[in-house]
Amino acid sequence: MTAGRWTVRVPGGYRVGPWTVTEGLASGSWSSVYAAERDTGERAALKFIPTGTLTARQLTHLADMAGRELAAHRRLHHPGLVRVLDTLVVDDPDEPGLDGATVIALELAERSAADALAAAGGGGLPDAGRVLAEVCAGLAALHAAGWVHGDLKPGNILLMADGSVRLADFGLAAELDGTHAYLPPGGTADYLPPERWAEGLRPEGVAVRQTADIWALGVTACQLLTGRLPFAGVTSRARTAAARQFAEGRAGLGLPDGLTPPWRSFVADCLAPDHRTRLRHTAESLRRRAAAADAGQPRRPRRGRHLVRIVALAGVAAAMVAGGAAYAGLDRGDARPFSARSAGPSSPPPLTGYERYFRTDADIPPRYYDLIVQAGTKCPAEPAVTPYLVAAILKAESDFDPDLADPARDEYGIARWTPAVLQYYLSTPAQRATVPVPPFPPQMSIPPMGDYLCRFAPQLRDVPGDPRINLVAAWRTSADKVIEAGGVPDRPALREYMPRLRAALDAYCPLAPAVRAS
Repeated sequence: MTAGRWTVRVPGGYRVGPWTVTEGLASGSWSSVYAAERDTGERAALKFIPTGTLTARQLTHLADMAGRELAAHRRLHHPGLVRVLDTLVVDDPDEPGLDGATVIALELAERSAADALAAAGGGGLPDAGRVLAEVCAGLAALHAAGWVHGDLKPGNILLMADGSVRLADFGLAAELDGTHAYLPPGGTADYLPPERWAEGLRPEGVAVRQTADIWALGVTACQLLTGRLPFAGVTSRARTAAARQFAEGRAGLGLPDGLTPPWRSFVADCLAPDHRTRLRHTAESLRRRAAAADAGQPRRPRRGRHLVRIVALAGVAAAMVAGGAAYAGLDRGDARPFSARSAGPSSPPPLTGYERYFRTDADIPPRYYDLIVQAGTKCPAEPAVTPYLVAAILKAESDFDPDLADPARDEYGIARWTPAVLQYYLSTPAQRATVPVPPFPPQMSIPPMGDYLCRFAPQLRDVPGDPRINLVAAWRTSADKVIEAGGVPDRPALREYMPRLRAALDAYCPLAPAVRAS
């Protein structure tokens, strides 16, 4: 590491909580990222934000950025969004350059999409279609929760060791307040929509709609598919001027060669010159289009996982510097070093995709997979709250019937929510302002289950018995009743309910790799 280029300089071997810094990965204008390990061998990327060492004005800005990022990670949970493993504040008066810094420990990726583009030598990515479909899935989950990413670009798309994709860097993410979110001024010029330049700076920030992310998705898609940006120009300023000419109707959209008709249409719709036209194309509809376009492409051989590692650390560092230190992290569910994870045919392959969360050969409807994972991964510190537990509850409650209605009990939807209870677990302030009126679609019903379970799991830790069963009993009654009974209350309704719940838990619990391989 070169001493002068790190926003936050952290020596090798430095301890932060349970983590030991091993090497620098990247540094941006407001944070630095280092690889680190725990004593257990788990690896992570530690993002150091100097919230204790700068001027008052700088600290206000950095505290806002750190607050946005932590708020997003607390509220947003989806397999397509990078996961926080730990958050800490450095308490080290003997190191004034580090004392007071906010540290976010994130799962460690193999590389970013920007890194992969650099390795591609000017062309697009061989698996760009699949990557874009997964990017759209993560963005759709973020938008459905009422957020704007604010900085979507290849440097903030992480490619994990198991081939999955994560959106990262939520330092500019913001929750919608009505139709807009408010972001600090700035951003990466090549990915900002034309209308952004006309927005004035208000006391709360610059007004931004979710369609700004759709524009950035179009720019990113063009890059990943062709290796080129959609607007010509040697400099960012020249490309921005070309985009504005297009938006004002003074020039056409001259996309690079090499795009198939479905992808050309995809990119063009994302780059609709005005917000109203772009509004017709949601992240979810674009996810479906990306998946269909990818399915129609010729299959190219995918590189083995052992080859992906070649440009991992150096390339991630180069990509992260461009975007304020994006970050990399572990593929979920496997904390071993990469060398151990690719040890050869004698080692069972790790669980990947949805298999790590639940049995995909069971009767869980695939259309609910993303929602179930989103709900079941909201509080990693609570081991009782898992996607397969959420799936088991849905099975026991409704047999996955999204149209269930039981007015006699005032329970509705796939999760049998009582409206007055569901109100307090909805994702946005506007939704929580009034009691919701049925029907409750799965997109509305399933994610709040995670918030409910995460709220009560800590209260039940000392209750004897299986913590999963106790938590479900609290779901059906209340945490107070479970604590008072010292376990599952003896109620006729629970005596009928719990056997069905236990059967679903047994059916959905993911197999260990060794069992799966045998």
